[in-house]
Amino acid sequence: MRDILQKRALRFVLAANVVSMFGSGMNSAAMAWYILETTRSEVALGTLAVLAAVPAMVLMIFGGVIIDREDRRRLVMLLDAGRAVVILTVAVLAFTHHVRIWQLYLMHMLVSAGFWMFWPSITALIQELTPDSEFVNANTFLMVGVQGGWLMAGSIVGFVYGHIGLGGVLLVDVTTYVISFACYFAVRKGKHVVPRPAELRTDLHAAETAVARFLRELREGLAFLRVRPNLILLGGAWAVFLGAMLTGIVVTAPLSEKTFHAGATGYGWLNAGWGTGAFLCGLFATQLLARVAPRGATAAAMLVLAFGMFASPFSPWLAGAVLLYGMMGAARGVCGVAMNTSLMQAVPPHFMGRVQNAYNFVGTVLQIFLSLAAAHVAHAFGLVYGFAVIGAAFVFGFLFAAWPVAEVKTADLVASG
Repeated sequence: MRDILQKRALRFVLAANVVSMFGSGMNSAAMAWYILETTRSEVALGTLAVLAAVPAMVLMIFGGVIIDREDRRRLVMLLDAGRAVVILTVAVLAFTHHVRIWQLYLMHMLVSAGFWMFWPSITALIQELTPDSEFVNANTFLMVGVQGGWLMAGSIVGFVYGHIGLGGVLLVDVTTYVISFACYFAVRKGKHVVPRPAELRTDLHAAETAVARFLRELREGLAFLRVRPNLILLGGAWAVFLGAMLTGIVVTAPLSEKTFHAGATGYGWLNAGWGTGAFLCGLFATQLLARVAPRGATAAAMLVLAFGMFASPFSPWLAGAVLLYGMMGAARGVCGVAMNTSLMQAVPPHFMGRVQNAYNFVGTVLQIFLSLAAAHVAHAFGLVYGFAVIGAAFVFGFLFAAWPVAEVKTADLVASG
C-alpha cells in the first residue's frame, strides 16, 4: 500500500474523494433526516431515491462514451464545480428559511445525476493512474475513503444537525467541493485522453459525424459486454449491490425514529457504525483478496449484507443495530473493493466508462423499483418488511457473484478487440 501513497497523482485523487464524500455524506444524511422530520413518511424518502435515479439514467446513456473520450480529470473538476453551485443555491434558501421539499428533491436530482457521471470517471481515472499490480490496494484506499468519509459524515450530521441546521450542513458540503476541485487541479497538467488501440481506428471512422461516432461507440460498449458472461454476471452483482445500497436511505432514518425512538442522534449512531465498519475493512481487505478470489469475496460480502438487513430491525437495542450496521459497512467495503478490482482486471481502459455506465444504468433502474417497494411495504406493513426487501436483493447479488463462470483477462479482451 505504501507504493500507492508514494504516487503524487493518486494521493491527490484519493484525498479529493475522502473530502468530497465527507461533504456528500453530510448532505445526504441531513436531507434524508429533514424530509423524514417534515413529512413523517417513508414514502417521501422513497420518492427522494426515485427522483434522483431518473435524470441519472438519462445521463448514463451518454456518459460512458464521454468518459472514454474526454480527459477524466477535467471532467470530474467540471462536475465538482457544477454540483457546488447547485448546493450553494439551496444552502442560501435554507439559511433564509425559504427552502421547500421540492427544492431539495430538485437539488438531489441534479447532484445525483452528476455523481453518476463522477463515479465512473473516478474509477476510470484511478485505473489509468495505477499499475496493474496495485489495483487491489488502490481500490481499498478508494472504498475506505469513500465509504468511511460518506458514512462517518452521516453520523456527524446526527450529532450536529440540531446546532447548524440544513443550511449549515449544505455549506460544509460546498466547502468540500472547493477543496476537492483544488486536489484534482493538482493531479497533473494538460489534457490526457486514454488512446484507443490502433486496430480499432480506421479511415472510415475518421470520416464519421459526431452523432454517428457516438452511436458506434455506444454499440461497441454493448457488444463488448454481450460476449463476455463473466462481465455480465459481474454487472448483475454490481447492479443489485448499487440498487440495494442506495435504497438503504429509505429505512435507516425510520429505524432510528420509529423503532428505537432515538431521533437524529440514533440516526447518527447507525451511520457511525456503518462508517466505522467501512473504514476498518481497509485493515483486512487487501489480505483477504490476496487469499480469496474477488468473486468469492464479493459473494461472501453479499451474504453478510443480506443477513444484516434481515436482522437489523429485530435488534432489541440500538447498540445491537449499530453493530450490525458496522458489520454491513465492512462487507460493503470488501464488496466494493472486490468488484472494482475485478472490473479493472477485466476491462481495458478505453472501455471502462461505457462498461461502468451500463452497470450503473441497470443498477439505477433496480434502485427505482427497490426504493418504491421498500418504502410502500415499510409504510403499509411495517419497517421489518422494508428491510426484508433490501435483504432479498442482496441474496440475488450473492447468486450473481457465486455463479460459476470463467474469468477473462484484459489481455484476452484487447486481443479480441
